[in-house]
Amino acid sequence: MAGLVTTLLFLVVCLSWGTTWLGIKMAVESVPPLTSAGLRFLIAFPLFLGFAWVRRESIFFPRKNFGFFIFVTLCYFSVPYYLLNYGEQYVASGLTALLFSSMPVFILIFSSIFLRERIFFSQVVGIAIGFGSLFMIIKTQGLHLDYSELFGVIAILVAAVMHALCYVMTKQRGAEIGVITFNTLPIGIAGLGLFMTGLALEHPDLASVTQRSWLALTYLGLVASVGGFIVYFFLLKRLSPVILSFVFIIFPVFAVLIGAWYEGTPISRQLILYSLLLLAGFAITKLPVERLLGWGR
Repeated sequence: MAGLVTTLLFLVVCLSWGTTWLGIKMAVESVPPLTSAGLRFLIAFPLFLGFAWVRRESIFFPRKNFGFFIFVTLCYFSVPYYLLNYGEQYVASGLTALLFSSMPVFILIFSSIFLRERIFFSQVVGIAIGFGSLFMIIKTQGLHLDYSELFGVIAILVAAVMHALCYVMTKQRGAEIGVITFNTLPIGIAGLGLFMTGLALEHPDLASVTQRSWLALTYLGLVASVGGFIVYFFLLKRLSPVILSFVFIIFPVFAVLIGAWYEGTPISRQLILYSLLLLAGFAITKLPVERLLGWGR
């Protein structure tokens, strides 16, 4: 029964994060990206506060980690989520998820730089396969990469790089910080900052926001931001980090299927082939052959 529950929760994380990209796409249909990212976090913030109160956990980082707190607020929540919202104005939700699935590769690179972890040859091959497949996906999906599309793709990849850096810095400097503490105050401050910046720069007409965008923002705030994170960190205590990291390989499959259904675009054989190659390449980076066979000792 415990194994069944763990499996179901694993699928819940894959599904909730797989639908995040469509939610962002729907939100930015009538809400500008800065304002949209801010509203998402402002919706999530009270629920995180409630979790902190129930569990009697502090929402404040240790004083010695103040610089890390600023880093998390800016580089994990504020800037990357604005970039994702900006990018999805021009890039399909499924392709956004595939682009973001490159994030574990950047974790591998940053782990080598900052944590002195070894990169195996098979992982380099996996990176080459993954990014080669990603290039072919972009080429075969008809993206001409004009000014808007190009900057949309770059924005999503930069968000993936920033998240990867934050994960590695968290392992190095914030491993003792609980999940509620890690998320609550940064989400609240990022949400307020993004929303106020959006009001100043984007001048959104909130009265004209569609019901579909409000529903998407509510879903992103309550399910994806709160539910997805809580279940993910719950599983982190019960599964191997390597096994759990395959969430980042599986959720793009959900995103591609759901995005194609919503946007009414057929899934071509080329997309299926290159997507499988991409995910297989990134999976190799998580399971280096040399380590599995004991060659890396």
